Parts: sequence; structure tokens; C-alpha cells
Amino acid sequence: MAKYELLPRKLIDEGTCSAENFFEPESLDEKFILAVHDKHYYEDLIAKRIEGLAARKIGFPLSDELILRERIIAGGTVRACEFALQHGVAMNIAGGTHHAYTNRAEAFCLLNDQAIAARYLLDKKKAEQILIIDLDVHQGNGTAEIFSDDSRVFTFSMHGAGNYPFQKEKSDLDIPLKKGTSDQEYLGQLEEQLELLLIALEPDFIFYLCGVDILETDKLGTLALSKEGCRRRDEMVLTACYKQDIPVQCSMGGGYSKDIEIIVDAHANTFRLAQGIWF
Repeated sequence: MAKYELLPRKLIDEGTCSAENFFEPESLDEKFILAVHDKHYYEDLIAKRIEGLAARKIGFPLSDELILRERIIAGGTVRACEFALQHGVAMNIAGGTHHAYTNRAEAFCLLNDQAIAARYLLDKKKAEQILIIDLDVHQGNGTAEIFSDDSRVFTFSMHGAGNYPFQKEKSDLDIPLKKGTSDQEYLGQLEEQLELLLIALEPDFIFYLCGVDILETDKLGTLALSKEGCRRRDEMVLTACYKQDIPVQCSMGGGYSKDIEIIVDAHANTFRLAQGIWF
């Protein structure tokens, strides 16, 4: 998508970031991928042996380039975790591949970047209690399945009730929102749940999936937030992380408004806020 090229350019041009703030990730070592994804699924993926309905669920034609892209995205999220541990916050301009299950791909998601990074932190003893805050308009069904039996990772998904996936998984906390939910109701729900979760869980690392497909202008969403409402959502989450001194890694997730400038500016708000809060 064009936003992946336009977003860093905008952030540099406006002075929010400098070129030195960005890093280029590498393809992730498969041992970290296999800590989350089924070996047979991964081998079939690499060999491009996924066919029929399973292939159609991906949404893209399977190619070596697509698979490499997913490994690089996962590598970027893992590396961003290391930066977040050092500086408090780090972002992946791509990522948010939350529809990828342990053993299958769905909806343009082959490898679950934040799930892989969460398992990396746990296995490396860099975190003990992780909270995944998934505020994309679509439920994080793959993430919910991956961590369904792991109490060290709490999955929180607040999403459009009528959006894909139409058969949802069970996150540790799901907040399905009715069609047309706008700023006031959305932000009120989020504020209440966020406060309760931080008190109850005391997480030492947070993953934030900050999709901007919650906007009223989004072609694939059913919610009706304004761009300012979306900005206030990010401010609420990021400020909470900062005040509680909890490192946070952000993956951008979805955004499908007809006007690309709306998408890019809404994503840029997340970076502007992070820059203003931490630095």
C-alpha cells in the first residue's frame, strides 16, 4: 500500500522525525517464527504449497516476495521491542498482522508479527506479563487463538461487532461495538477498560495495534470516529503507557479510507503523539 512509503516521508518532511529515527528491519530468523507458528504450516508457506480455500483466505497471490515481506515485518516488530525497552516506545510502520493463526493465514496476514514478538520477549525473559491492546476495527482473531492458553499474554480487542471476521475468536477481553459508534462512546469505553486492565494485570510490556480503520471515512469499517477521536484514542493509550512506565510497541494495522491523505495523517498522529509524550 502507498501509505507505507508516504508515512515516513510525511513525518520527515514535517519535522516530526528525522531519517535517523528510522531503521530498516531484516528477515526474522525462523526459530522465532516457529515459536508461534506450526512447523508444518510454516514449511507449506515457504514452499508455497497452500492451495484451495486456504490460499483464497490469504487474499493475495502467494509469492516469495510476499512471504519475505511478512518475515521482514515480523523482524521489524521484534527489533522495535528492543528499542521500546530502551526508549519507552517504538513503532512499526507496517505490522498488525493479527489475523494470522498458529496454523493458517487469513485476510492478508501470513505471520502474526506482534504474537511472534510477544513470545520472543517471554522466551528471552525480557517481559513476564504482556498486554496486547488491539484497536483495529477488526477483531484480532489470530492473536486470540495463539494466546488462548497462555496467561502471560492478555489479549484485549475492541472492534466493530459487524466487521470481519464474522466468526470471531474469544480474546481475554472483547469489546464489540455497534455500527456507527462515534467518538464519545468509543473513548468512554476505552478509558474505562484501559484503567481496569492496567490495575488488574500490571503488565511490564504492551503491544498496541493502532489501526485507523475505525474512522468514519473507512471503506471497510463500521465505526464512525473522527480523525480527532482517533488521535485522542492514541493519546489515551500512549499517555497511559508513559505514566505507568510500561514500554510499548506499536504496529500500524489497517486504514482504508478512500482519501490516502486521511489515512497517512491519521497514522502520522500516532507518531506525533509518541514524539511529544516521550521525547
